[in-house]
This record gives sequence, structure tokens and C-alpha cells, in this order.
Amino acid sequence: MDRTVSLQRPVDPDRTINLGSAGTAAQRAGQPDTGTAGTNAAGPSPAKGSAPAGGPVAKGAAPVSAPPSKGSAQVTGPTTARAAAPGRAAVAGSAAAGGAGSAAKAAAKAAVPGVGPVGAVEAGRYGRASVAPSTARASVPLAPPPAAPGDEVAPAEVKTGRGSRTKLVVGVLVLAVLAAAVGIVVRPGPVDGWLDALTGEPARTTPAPAPTTPEPTPTPVLVAAEADGSVPDVAAVKVALDPLVNAKALGPTVHIQVLDVASDTILYERNPTKATTPASTTKVLTAASVLAARGAAYRLETRVVAGSAPGEVVIVGGGDATLAVFEDDKDLFPGAARLDDLAAQVKKALGGVKPTRVLVDTTLFEGPETAPGWDTWDVSPGGQVARIQSLMTNAGRIEPVHNEFGGDPRFADPALSAGKLFAKMIAAPQGSVKRGTAPADASPPVEAGGTWTPGAELGRVQSPPLVQVVDWMLQQSDNVLAEVLGRQVALAAGKEASFAGAAEAMAEKLAELGLPADQAKLYDASGLSNRNGITPELLVETLELAAEGSQPALGNIFNGLPVAGWSGTLETRFATPSDNATAQGVVRAKTGSLSGVNTLAGVLVTRDRRVLAFAIMAKGGPDATAARAAIDRVAARLVDCGC
Repeated sequence: MDRTVSLQRPVDPDRTINLGSAGTAAQRAGQPDTGTAGTNAAGPSPAKGSAPAGGPVAKGAAPVSAPPSKGSAQVTGPTTARAAAPGRAAVAGSAAAGGAGSAAKAAAKAAVPGVGPVGAVEAGRYGRASVAPSTARASVPLAPPPAAPGDEVAPAEVKTGRGSRTKLVVGVLVLAVLAAAVGIVVRPGPVDGWLDALTGEPARTTPAPAPTTPEPTPTPVLVAAEADGSVPDVAAVKVALDPLVNAKALGPTVHIQVLDVASDTILYERNPTKATTPASTTKVLTAASVLAARGAAYRLETRVVAGSAPGEVVIVGGGDATLAVFEDDKDLFPGAARLDDLAAQVKKALGGVKPTRVLVDTTLFEGPETAPGWDTWDVSPGGQVARIQSLMTNAGRIEPVHNEFGGDPRFADPALSAGKLFAKMIAAPQGSVKRGTAPADASPPVEAGGTWTPGAELGRVQSPPLVQVVDWMLQQSDNVLAEVLGRQVALAAGKEASFAGAAEAMAEKLAELGLPADQAKLYDASGLSNRNGITPELLVETLELAAEGSQPALGNIFNGLPVAGWSGTLETRFATPSDNATAQGVVRAKTGSLSGVNTLAGVLVTRDRRVLAFAIMAKGGPDATAARAAIDRVAARLVDCGC
């Protein structure tokens, strides 16, 4: 059963902060964890580089259990709903919060007394490793670094005043553990060595490759926010950030907002309500709107039905861009539905009927296949996105490989390419593949040797729960996944599944959630369009809403956000200059990059154990690498501020 652990202290039991929950994707979706996705034959496996809330976890690790230690935190559930009225107000006291740090690395690297014994690994589980949420480590002193010169600044008046809210603060301590019973499991970076030491594995003859960036030294324990601590001083934060926000590397346009989540206090802002190009931080809004519209457990289906004449089959695209071709494609979207599984079902249903023709039905999606504001080089075969169609495999990729930079070669017509692959699998003529429309649904499904009924179902496969697809979108910054998820928001609202319909439905859903949706102008759901405009305030309020617990599904956003120096698009970030390394493992955020645009939006835990939500949006910087490092410096300073 999926559980979240509240590390809150007794000062104010009603105020907590939800930074996501541990457990498998199926558990987070509120479903039994069976190790399979719908009718897929193969059980899902963990995604590379993915990290659960509270800290990163090695690839391939499976859930384990350990006995609770003395003083374990109590399991809690969501609290009361978010206030309908917009705005923020000062609240006495502050919430306890679990940080978004690297607890998994810390637990594996330093065998701290008090950690429960390793449990048996369950093979074939879906998602990420976790321990029993009630398990706690022995108390380890956490000595904060000395205050930087100039940090001692007289307190200033706190800016508040937007309506009180009740927040659910959930801090999840997740330990990555490996048992020898399951054999060799690939594990990223230096965690490989740490886990060897923990489990007593002999040294390998072939050393693991060196990490791309220096690995951060994790804090000895993932601690909760100080419930009785004071809100960071606004004047001190200003002194700390002003020189960094004014850096020439960021360019002439910098919009930013920083919020202390527990107290709902704005600590720093510049042009917070002015929209600017968000790039892929748009995906934060996409994640929030689709989780709210469809729910974490929703699955996307790909179906095949009988055509109008015997032997004619129609493959109906249901918008599942994660559909794999073969089992070997598992490294891109582990546990995805597979085209070969679907073909096997269809061949069985056809019995002795020879397939003569394959039609591809992509009518679920409407309108143009590329968005306003996309450049010609953005689209396949050399770009970061494919034409958006309701049927494709591996998000339109020719090979199941993701490249953060340089583009992924994609099919020029993903749907027809998938249809041809399917035709080959069922031994239908390749030349017969063309677009068409499925007959009206008929039931029951066709049985082998039964009467041919147009529209009768021949087979279907389902994606993993939507929460996992959102994770992949955020971790890899996958533009195709973002666009198909945006269309799911439109479909849930009864609108056409197009770029325009998705933008309209997303805005309506954000407004329904009580967010300032008028602060976004969207032309796509991925952020690839250079016409999009979003404010820092909207991004920060979305993250705050996800953290406060009144919308439990939104808390899953934090499980997918890349972790600084560890996973996804932040795997190689926060390495240079060396001062930025203090934020490795404790910042989880969505990156954004377009020509001349660099953005970052997410959450972090300060050295004083405060959870901050932030959005930094810069435009016009002359060098992208320097601009990213400058943005990272702002986040790292917040981590180490001691304000």
C-alpha cells in the first residue's frame, strides 16, 4: 500500500508540506501493484535516472521493507482543501517539511546506526525502490555550514497577504538497497560502489564509469523542516540574491519569485507577474493540469478492431506515445505497452483469417501536427519533437534512445510507420497500410474462429498509470509526451484534442484549481513554442499548490522533477562553479532552454531546513552554458543562504 510519512513536529499539526510520495507508480496511482501495465505481458522496470520524492534511487532497485525504529514518524493523509480565495497571508508558526535531498545516497554511503536491516527484494516490481515509510534512521547531528559574510542582515517586513491555506507537508525518507538474490542490477554513478559496500558484493573486474560531474557529499540524514524555526529574512535574501540576479550572464530580462512554502511568504521577487518565454518549465503546468484532469491512475489505450471486410484490421491510436515496439525497447520507457504484445493478441483473435489490410486510425487528435512558434528544425528527423499524432511508438523515435542535446531522429509520419511495423508483425501486406477510420464499436471482442463483426475488438494494450508518463515527461523533458498529455486535458474537458484545445483546457483547469491562469499564454504544452508566455508567480503558485496537499494527485509532480546533480535534465548541472555543488541532491526542478532563454522552476531545501518554491526565468543571455550556471548559482545560494 502506498503511504506517505509526515515528519511534522507538534507545533502545528494541521500544516504540512507534500513533496511527493514514495512507492511504485501503480501504488502512487492508488492501484494494486501487480508488476504489469494493463494487458502488457512484461512487467515494468524502473526508469533510468528516476528518483522518488525525498531522494534519488538506483536504477533497478526494488521495494524493500525494514522494521520501524524508535521515534518513527507517523503516517498521515491529506488535510483540508485549499482556500478558494486567491492570495497569501502570514501564518503563525511554520510547517515541517521533508527535503528533496539525496537520502538514498546518504543511506547507502554511510551505514548509519539505526537503519533497519535489509529486507528481501521483490522482483518484477514497478517503479522505484522504497522502504517502509515508518522506518526512521538513528538521530544524526546535522551541522550547518558557517554563515557566509554579509548574511547577518537586520530583519525586514515580510510580504504576505493572499489568503490562508492549509498545507500538507510530507517528507519521505527513501533508501536504495540491493539484495544479491536478484543478481546484477545496473545502478547509476557512485551509488554502485556504495551499495556494493553495503551488501558485501565483491569488487567488479570492470570498474563503473566515472560520473559526469563530481558527486555531492550527501547530508547524513534527510531531515524535516524546522517547525519552530523562523521564516527566512526578506532583507537578507535580497542581499544574497541581488548580485546573482544582476549577473550579465543571465541577460537583460530576469523574472523571478521565491516563496517560503510553509509560511506562504514571498522572500524575493522581480517582475513576478510579467510573462516571459518559459521554455520547458511549461511542463510544470502540463503535469499539474493533466494530473488534476485525469488522475494519477488513468491509462492510455491502443486498440485494434475488425475492419469493414474480413481480414481488414484497424489500429486505433489512443494517444499513448510511450508505446514500445519490442521488449528490448524497455530502456526508454520501462514498462510501456508494446506493439508486439498487441500483434500477438490480434493474431490469436484472427484465428484462421488471413490479414489483408491494415488501416491506421488517428482521428482522436485534430488540427495541425506542429504548433505555432515551432521552428522547422525542431521537428523530426533532427529535432526534439515529432509530429503530434495519436499513434506512434517510442514518442516517434526511430530508435528507442533519448538524447538531451542534438535531437532524436524521428519518423516523418509516426502513425504510418507504427502501422507498417504492426503489419509486419501480423504478416499483413506492407503496401496495404494506409490511414482510415475504425467502424463503430461492436461487442463482444472477436473470438478465434468467430463471426467477423466490423468494429469488434481484436486486441488492446494499456500504458502504465498516467503518473509514470508524467514522470518520464518531467525527467527527460520529453516534448512529445507533454503534447499528448496536454491533449488528454482537452479530451477530459470535452474539447478537441489539438494544440488550441489543449491550451484552452489547460488554462481552464488551472483556473479551476484556483491558480492565476490568466498569467499564461500557451500555444503548446511542451514549451517548445517561442510564443508561450508564463509568469514566475504562476509557476511558484502551482508548485505551492502541489505541496500543500489539497490536491493529492498534484503531489506526484515532485517525484518526476529532476534532482540536481543526480537525474534527468539536472544530472550534469550544479557542478560548476564549485559553489553550486552545495545544491546537488537538494534541488529538484524543471529546466527550460530555448535559444536565448534559460529557466528553472522547482523546490529546494535550505540549510535551515526550510522548503522554498522558486521560478527563475532569464532571457537574452549571450551564452547558454554560462546562463545555466548563473541560474544554478541563484538556487545554490538559496540552499546555503542561512538567511
